[in-house]
This record gives sequence, C-alpha cells and structure tokens, in this order.
Amino acid sequence: MKFRLLLLFSFFTLCANAQQNYDASLIPKELLPYASAVIRNQQISIEEKDLDNVIYHVKEAITILNKNGDDMGRVIIWHNNSNIIRSIKGNIYNASGIPIGKFGEKEFEDSYSGEDFTLFEDSHVEHYSPSVTNYPYTIEYEYEVKQKQSLNFVDWEPNSETGMAVENSTYTFTCKPGFNIRYKEINLPESVFTSTGKDGAKTYSWQIHHLKAIKNEPYSPNPEKYLSSVKIAPEKFYYEGYNGNFTDWNELGKWIYDKLLINRQQLPPETVQHVLDITAGITDPKLKAKKIYEYMQGKTHYVAVIIGIGGYQPFTAMDVDRLNYGDCKALVNYTQALLKVANIDSYYCVVMAGRERKISLMDDFASMNQANHIILCIPFKNDTTWCDCTSQTLPFGYLGDFTDDRTVLACTPEGGKLLHTPKYTAENNLEKRVASFTLDENGSISGDMTSTFSGADYDDREGISTEAYKEQVKIMQRIYPINNLDIQKLQFKQDKSLNPVTTEYIALKAPEYASADDGKINFMINPANRMHHAPRDIMNRKTDIYINEGYTDEDEITYTLPAGYHSDGSHLHVSLKTPFGSFNATSTIKDGQLIYKRKLQVFDGTYPKDSYHDLVDFFQAVTDADDFSVTLVKN
Repeated sequence: MKFRLLLLFSFFTLCANAQQNYDASLIPKELLPYASAVIRNQQISIEEKDLDNVIYHVKEAITILNKNGDDMGRVIIWHNNSNIIRSIKGNIYNASGIPIGKFGEKEFEDSYSGEDFTLFEDSHVEHYSPSVTNYPYTIEYEYEVKQKQSLNFVDWEPNSETGMAVENSTYTFTCKPGFNIRYKEINLPESVFTSTGKDGAKTYSWQIHHLKAIKNEPYSPNPEKYLSSVKIAPEKFYYEGYNGNFTDWNELGKWIYDKLLINRQQLPPETVQHVLDITAGITDPKLKAKKIYEYMQGKTHYVAVIIGIGGYQPFTAMDVDRLNYGDCKALVNYTQALLKVANIDSYYCVVMAGRERKISLMDDFASMNQANHIILCIPFKNDTTWCDCTSQTLPFGYLGDFTDDRTVLACTPEGGKLLHTPKYTAENNLEKRVASFTLDENGSISGDMTSTFSGADYDDREGISTEAYKEQVKIMQRIYPINNLDIQKLQFKQDKSLNPVTTEYIALKAPEYASADDGKINFMINPANRMHHAPRDIMNRKTDIYINEGYTDEDEITYTLPAGYHSDGSHLHVSLKTPFGSFNATSTIKDGQLIYKRKLQVFDGTYPKDSYHDLVDFFQAVTDADDFSVTLVKN
C-alpha cells in the first residue's frame, strides 16, 4: 500500500513539476501578441575539445500556440559523416503541462538533404513532427551532435522567424586556451559575457529573456535586419583533412584558392586543341569567352555533389571533361580551365544565391557558411562579365535575379576580394506586350499577342520553353487569366546576345470571354497582366519596406469592336506617381477600335515603414484599374 501511495505521489509530483514548467497559462501575457509559438527554455552549448572534436548540445522546450506554429515545433537535425548524432530524446505536453507522449531517435524520419539532381551526397536530415492537433501544446527535446570539424558553427537564432517569442534562451561557446573565435552580434539587447576557467578554457555566453514575437509583415527586409542572432567563426580550423586559418575575407579566399582550387584545372590535350580551334580567328576576348562558355554549356550538365570536402571542393577539370557533368563548383572550375587555354583570366566567386532577397556577404565578418553557390567573374580590361555555369540555356553574361546585385567573394591567387554583381534595374527588367484582338457580338475574342521579356525577366519563360508543346500550352493557360483560353499557336524565341530577350507569340481564341446579354457586351479590359490584390494593410508596422526587384510592365491591347455597338461612356484614365513606382492606364475608342494602354513601374529599394499605407494604396489603385470593365451597348 505504501509503495502504491509512493508511486501516486511521484506521479503527481511529476505532473506538478511539468505544470510549473510548461503550463501554457504561465506564459507571460506580454509575449503572446503576434506569437504562434513561445520558446519556454532553450539552452544551446558548443564545446570545442579539439579542432576535429566539437560537441553541439541542444535542449529546448517550445509551446505551440496555434496551427501556424506547427512548423516551429518540428525537430530537424542535419548530420553526415563529420556530424554524428550521439543522442536524441523528447517529450510532449498538453496545454496544462501534463506529459502526453515521448519520442526518441526511432520516431525520427531520415532523408537526404539534397534535390533530385543530387548525384553524390552524404548529408542527411533527421526530422520529427509531433502529431498533436489540440492547442496549445509543448514539445521538449534534447540532442547532442559530435562534429569532426571546426570550420562551421551553427548560428544562434533565438527568435529564428517571425511569430516566435522567447521566454529564455542561452547560447554558450567553450573552447581551449589556444582556440580563438570571432563573433558578430545582431539585434541583441545584451552583449557577450566572457570568462576564463582555471585551466585557461574560454567561455562566451549570450542570453535573452522575454523577447516578444515580431509579426510577419509583407515586403519585409532580410530577417537579419530585425531578428536576433550571433555568428561565430574560427581563426584556425580543421575540415575534412584540411587545416587552415583566417580572420578576414582576404585570408579565407586565399585558403579556398590555395587548398581547394589550385592544381585542379588540367585539361586533356584534345580539349585544349578543340578550344583553340573554336576560338581561332576571334580577336575580341569577350566574344572568345562567349564561344568557350557556350561550348561548356553544350558539353556538360548540372548535378549536385554534397559529400565530404566535395561540399566545398570542385571536381577536377579533367573529371568534368571526362564525365560531362558537375555541380556549380566543378562547372565554374572547368570553365576557368577552358578560358585559360585562350589566355582569359577569371575568378571563382562565392555567393549567397536566392530570388526572394538579395543577401550579400557581410563586409565586416568573414565566415564559410554565408554562401550557397558559385558563379564566374571574367574581369575584361574595359568590362567585367559574370556567368552562372550551371545552366545549359542561360546566355553568356547573364545572371538574372538569382545572383544579381549582391556582394560576393572572388577567390584569387592574391587572396579573397569582395566584389559586387551587376544590378538589373527597373528599366532593365522589362515585360512588354502588344496584342490585337477582335471581339464579336457573342463575346468571343480572337487574335494574337506578342510579349517580350528582358533583364531579370528574360528567364521568366525559361522553364516553359523547354517543355513539350502540349505542356507549354497547359502552363500558359494557367498563367494568363483569360476565360476559355484556346491557344491556336504558341512560339518562344530567345535572343541570347549580350542583352538577351525572350519573345513569346500566342495566337488565341477565347469563346465567351465577354458576357453578352440583352444588347450589352461587358468584358474586362486587361486580359493578360493583372495585379490581383494589394498587400494586406498593417497597423503599427515594425520593419522598413523592402522591394527586392524593380520591374517595368508595358501593355498595349487593341480590340476591334463588333459593328453596331458603342461604349456606355465609361473610360479608364489612371495616372499615379509615388516613391515606390508609377502607374498609367488609359482606354480610348476611335474608329471602331478600343485601345488599352498600361504601364506599371516598380522601383526596388528600402523605404520607411511609415510609408507602408501609401504602398498599399498604390498597389490597390493598380488592382482596381486592372479590374476595370468596359460595357458596350447595341445601337
């Protein structure tokens, strides 16, 4: 009896402790606004025992408040041969903090971290998502990873995304006396606390308490502008059999060149001769480089290689030449080797690629984990040309919005150099459309439409143009908001000159595009390029406005109207000019034709948060004008 009472007492003690820790009602009320999840307690520690022995320990409890926070409750652990998971365990609690489940490594799913085009990879992701639908709930977990490298350390990001509040979070880095680090603090209320143990071991500690959630806002800047984080980089390191040291970009670029790139550009004699043959008679170095780049494109294709030092070191040029494939690193290295045959120098450049935001390498903090892609820079005497070597179709000298307008690291024999990729401006990024339609009294339209895409818009149709014709038609029917769109003919033409342009031609019919009833025909005047909605309005915005890419859209559509009809008198005439851009839209009827003209120009940049309502009003005015309908009345 006493034993049973002891068990019962232990159970209630456990529950009481759980309630004390993870009862959702105990979350401070000031942390709830805009929060979908609250980190109750987070302890992250990194211990450098040796250059090839770093212990990474994480203990975290996070309360998920609603469905929007479910992804924040996922446990994701990346591992490979150099990052070994030593232990995982966890528990799940209900709203009152009562345990309702537990999990270990066997409950995790293990998958490759790469894409379908990955050829070699040893990187895996362990991930676990709790199957809980009653909110709020809390997931508590703890794991440890041994890292056999000291080049990359995980950033501390206590509020890693919008909608996440933090009760308590600590980040501790401990290292031996001879190991030195550099760190960069971003948006922290308190700076680092350092201490030295009796054995000389150094400890760096950061902590955050009661950090409120930041709401998700449209057109927000790079999260590093407003979320909190700490970045750590070593002065000396070991990685996959390589030792090195760096304190700035120059030294890091020098290490990459000397250890990862040098002596990897030898080519077979027959390839050397072929390059000489195809460039014979070409005197302009840029045109010579273009010929070599196009040869590389025609010979190779892209595959990813994410294994060991291959995550950073390219295949040799000899291997790429023999295998006809490589990843971004290998294809850039191979192209450099081909260019060397023609005595053209080039740079292997490390970049953070991505279309959503242009993220530059930090000028004042060098680290290996700030980038995800490699591109090529060719510094001609009077012109610097940039190339992405992973595409078999992009034109020579074209980057597009994947890598334009950002700071990159060029790795040269003299060391690393920070360079900036070219920017495609709003004027460069042009989508221009001219259409001629005939409207009949039944509401059907027929005619043709020609659209051109240049600047960063050049590759808007890149993926479509390589599909089979039937698939192209299906995709275009989804792109254009034209009722009952029947595409009679579809063609794409790509001008791959130094200022590339894609041209799209469509011959079409659209039965009952307009509504015809009781002697009236009503139809939407803009059939092809409409803005469907403005961004949601937000009170008390916290972040500045960030427009990632500027662009210009120009449309001119001529409708030949059915005989015996006239306009009901309504016409479109909108003219707007704001700091974010401009918009003009008009409709005129003359000699039986309705001519619609539209020009929208949006400027990239960062704007004050107080002007957000003006941005919403601007896009709402564009949306309203794009929804304008014309009514024709029978004479």
